[in-house]
Amino acid sequence: MELGVVNYVAIAVLALMGLYVLSLIYNNFRAAGVTDRGVAEEIRFLKERVDRIKAVREFDKQKNELSWNGARKFRVARKHPENGEICSFYLQPHDERPLPPFEPGQYLTFKLDLPSAKKVTTRCYSLSDSPKGEYYRVSIKRNPPPKDPAKADIGKSSSNFFHDQVNEGDILNVHAPGGDFFLDMHRSTPVVLIGGGIGITPVLSMLNAIVESGSTRETWFFLGIRNGKEHVFREHLEAIDQANENVHVRIVYSGPDESDVEGKDYHHKGRVGADLFKEVLPSNNYDYYFCGPPPMMESLFHGLRDWDVPESRIHFEAFGPATVKSKKSADKDDGKADAAPATGFKLKFVKSEKEIVWDGSADSILEFAEANDIDMDSGCRAGACGTCITAVLAGDVNYNTDPSADVDKGSCLTCISVPKSDMELDA
Repeated sequence: MELGVVNYVAIAVLALMGLYVLSLIYNNFRAAGVTDRGVAEEIRFLKERVDRIKAVREFDKQKNELSWNGARKFRVARKHPENGEICSFYLQPHDERPLPPFEPGQYLTFKLDLPSAKKVTTRCYSLSDSPKGEYYRVSIKRNPPPKDPAKADIGKSSSNFFHDQVNEGDILNVHAPGGDFFLDMHRSTPVVLIGGGIGITPVLSMLNAIVESGSTRETWFFLGIRNGKEHVFREHLEAIDQANENVHVRIVYSGPDESDVEGKDYHHKGRVGADLFKEVLPSNNYDYYFCGPPPMMESLFHGLRDWDVPESRIHFEAFGPATVKSKKSADKDDGKADAAPATGFKLKFVKSEKEIVWDGSADSILEFAEANDIDMDSGCRAGACGTCITAVLAGDVNYNTDPSADVDKGSCLTCISVPKSDMELDA
């Protein structure tokens, strides 16, 4: 038996003993004709605590027993267009075995056979619904064609592959849910959930989980989009807002059309940020979870820090190039007075038998390698999934942002790192 389980059992036993003792006290008061609200409240509190402990144990048990290693076959049970750009895919296991629960906010990793790719492509998409147990849902935005065809990235075509070639009944290879960006459902502290564009998906999963669990925690949900044409899950969000006193949904349009009506289609005009929060929220005393385009994420992070929100209460997810730096990372970078020059390093890719001089034209080693026709694995491109981990045979890197995935000593995440010396890479 694992130590964590032993702790859960011990806490549960003590709580039950306390509940039993307090119930005896409470019954004595009742026998004496006295109403002791304090004792009754303490009993209620302990009962809720025991229920939470039991829920944690059951969640961990199902997750451990039902999870899987490697890729698992999933059937597309339903394909549902949300609007012209976003489509939801409902996935059920082909083997019909039960699904493990996941933490709201986590993502699925897909192994895709793209027609234009030389090898299997790994891509990550956030789960957009709560852990219902019957299916997994991802909602994927179509990527527009690049302005410069020469800079077309094969990773971007994976989203269009889903839209154009994945249909109901198709089989996909899927890895188990993962990721460190998720909402702790065993807490009851107030939260602010923020989505920008397709960044709605992980925070919508969190919102749905809160509502469906019956949690009464204070919840604010902000969605930042340009106008009504991008307003996905409109009816669903309106229904949640109306049916739950503890949930407050706020829609923000940055550029509403003439047909968009303030107060009906959206609540605020402008952008989601700390200035809006100061007007709407009772205080800054919340945990903040957000996902969206890099400029929005950068602005939100620094706006919240300037509003004296502790960094420990700021949580974000970035798929694609990750640009949000924590204050600690920024301070660390600023303090490197003796930092090496940004260009001129020799990068030797051993397996590819290529040696190229780093010229600073790319945001990461991964992008630099791809630009020079060097084949490297990648997934989220944000340091979260670990697909791009590569052994460093010589040299060292700087990270653009703190990695979320675990990195073994002697390796690096190429999607979020740049060289800080001459390097040899096992790629």
